[in-house]
Amino acid sequence: MSKLISSFHPNTGARDRAAVGVFTPRAAALFVVTGIGLFYYFQHEKQKLLEQRQKELESRSVGRAHVGGPFSLTTHDNTPFTEKDLLGKWSLVYFGFTNCPDICPAELDKIGAVLTSLEKDYGTIFRPVFISVDPARDSIPQMKRYLSDFHPRIIGLTGDYATVKSTCKAYRVYFSTPPDADPAGDYLVDHSIYVYLMDPRGEFVEAFGQSSTPEEVVERVRKEVAAYEQETGTKV
Repeated sequence: MSKLISSFHPNTGARDRAAVGVFTPRAAALFVVTGIGLFYYFQHEKQKLLEQRQKELESRSVGRAHVGGPFSLTTHDNTPFTEKDLLGKWSLVYFGFTNCPDICPAELDKIGAVLTSLEKDYGTIFRPVFISVDPARDSIPQMKRYLSDFHPRIIGLTGDYATVKSTCKAYRVYFSTPPDADPAGDYLVDHSIYVYLMDPRGEFVEAFGQSSTPEEVVERVRKEVAAYEQETGTKV
């Protein structure tokens, strides 16, 4: 019996209470506050890291790609058109072909939607251009008929194979039309799918891929127009 009683010695209870004494309400509150502080500290450090990475990405993208250059083509209204005709306005340049079943019509419709949205605020400071990568079939009359279904200010450009190839090379555009293509042939043309934004100085600004929505293009163009006006102190 004495052994059983000694197992419940008062000192044992004191030691147990001392062991759990660190978890007093005050200590618990301090623990919670410390935890919250650490949480916000790490969130802050994470945000700083993200901002630093974003700045690094922006600094790497400052340089502009060398896109564009001299060319001499003919419009769908049978008038000469060179790279100098792009100067003074913001240009949206797209390369495609009139026998394209779906992608080219969708991209030209996108350009039309972008123009309709932007010109409400800016007026006609934009010059939309559609350059054919299928010179064998895209004659001037064919370009004129084709573009009648799209935004009325889109300018269609075509020329001989060598001139078209040179223009595509300047804009880093790939196309698969062979130099000896049959004008009556039933073939498709594989080509790059980008809408190029060029500023009023004729300098490349951005390339919008097929996945870019009209809203995204409009937002980016607005940003670039504002930056250009701030940089040059002029409005187009």
